[in-house]
Amino acid sequence: MKTLRRIKKLYSTFQNQNRDKTLEEKGNDQLSGFLQEDFLQVKHYFEGASDFKYRELLINSTYSAMIFYLDGLVGIERIELNVITPLLKNNNAFLNNPKPTIETIIEELSSAQVKQGETLQEVINHILLGDTVLLINGYKQFLFISEQAWEKRSIEEPLSEAVVLGPREGFTENIRTNTSMIRRRLKTTKLKFESIQIGNLSQTEVVITYLDGIAQHSIIEEVRSRLNQINIDAIEDSGYIVELIEDHPFSVFPQILQTERPDRVVGNLLEGRIGIIVENSPFALVVPVTFFQMMSSPEDYYGKFIMATFIRFIRYLFLLVALLFPSIYIAVTTFHQELLPTNLLFSVAASREKVPFPAVIEALLMEITFEALREAGLRLPRPIGSTVSIVGALVIGQAAVEAGIVSAPLVIVVSTTGIASFMFPSYTLTGAIRLLRFLMIFLSATLGFYGILLGVFFILVHLVQLRSFGVPYLAPVAPLNFNNLKDVFVRAPWWRMNERPEQTGKRNLRRLSPRNRKN
Repeated sequence: MKTLRRIKKLYSTFQNQNRDKTLEEKGNDQLSGFLQEDFLQVKHYFEGASDFKYRELLINSTYSAMIFYLDGLVGIERIELNVITPLLKNNNAFLNNPKPTIETIIEELSSAQVKQGETLQEVINHILLGDTVLLINGYKQFLFISEQAWEKRSIEEPLSEAVVLGPREGFTENIRTNTSMIRRRLKTTKLKFESIQIGNLSQTEVVITYLDGIAQHSIIEEVRSRLNQINIDAIEDSGYIVELIEDHPFSVFPQILQTERPDRVVGNLLEGRIGIIVENSPFALVVPVTFFQMMSSPEDYYGKFIMATFIRFIRYLFLLVALLFPSIYIAVTTFHQELLPTNLLFSVAASREKVPFPAVIEALLMEITFEALREAGLRLPRPIGSTVSIVGALVIGQAAVEAGIVSAPLVIVVSTTGIASFMFPSYTLTGAIRLLRFLMIFLSATLGFYGILLGVFFILVHLVQLRSFGVPYLAPVAPLNFNNLKDVFVRAPWWRMNERPEQTGKRNLRRLSPRNRKN
């Protein structure tokens, strides 16, 4: 290959001349049309990248050409079949024309997705995206062919949001797979996908999805504005974006819903909310959200409304248990023993007779141990993780009681609290309750029931002040909207929930025809 030998001789000189020039400085430069010079421009920016591959082609013994790609991001067999073979064998465009147009060359390629560009920046971007770039000597345009092919995880059941009823498929790390799962559920032209690139180095694709005519323009514009303001080196997961765009980053309560379930995203889109899908992340984001939305499970809408309402009551009851049960135990045993029946008081006192620590120390020891066992269960291999966490809790609890370090009633309290914390559909909300439980323990240890009431008061005041993209966090309870209470503490039958929530879907409130309403 004479061309490649000449290129190697020129490369060291070119490298010295362009060593200090960045891609931003030269990125908008037009291609020269001379293959050797354009090749040097491209190779300069991929110096030291062993996965950067190139190959020289000679078309009709006249036109020198080169293809560039990153190994591992393209399908080599498809490039051979759809690009190289048509150029070397079926090159009628070059036989019939002394210099065919770039459009004529595109027609000769078998690949379905072939487009053209003109600048060095575009060449670099398309190579990094996994496209194959074709340069032909004498042409100032280049062709990029989308023959991407890389390993990806198959669609599996979501692990963080398991349900008994409902779909079994969850998002993957492939953004096109994720958008297709939403598109299959909403076969309408009103479903929009807007793509932007975030990350100076990662160039991560982020897709904003919403239903045109239902989602409010003000919320859509706010989402666009916050995403476009992000200036960071790389986005590795959707969790990066959560901290960068939420309204109150110092609050422990989640203001953005993170979900693995496409059906949950679709359900929120139908209510006028906006979804954010991030490349390389199996968790999609939904905004705006409310506290009561975090307490709802997708399964609530797949079964009978009577059972769903009962489960919601249990869920809210155990929300109070997860937050307040240890602090109530500490307050009663430390300050308010008169609240216990006499027989129960004697039983609790007898169990604590040999315990050398006050109730608050007992509670902290058991709570911290339980949290450690929970994290250990998550980090261990899946087949033994759950076994270690459950068996560990039983063994340590029993051993602590027999050793007289903690009392038996406290083990029951901590175990019940741990079970209650697993009932929330949102993992991020579970984390907030776990943190606040320690705050309530300290308040009850110092002020008794007065401390508990003070802590609950401040939590409610904080929740009332929170906003998620302008929507009140406690809506529709605060501010009160009777019409939207049909899907908060209870799950009304579908024929009663004929309107979307006013906070997000007021552009098109009607979602169920009056003819379908039950009489």
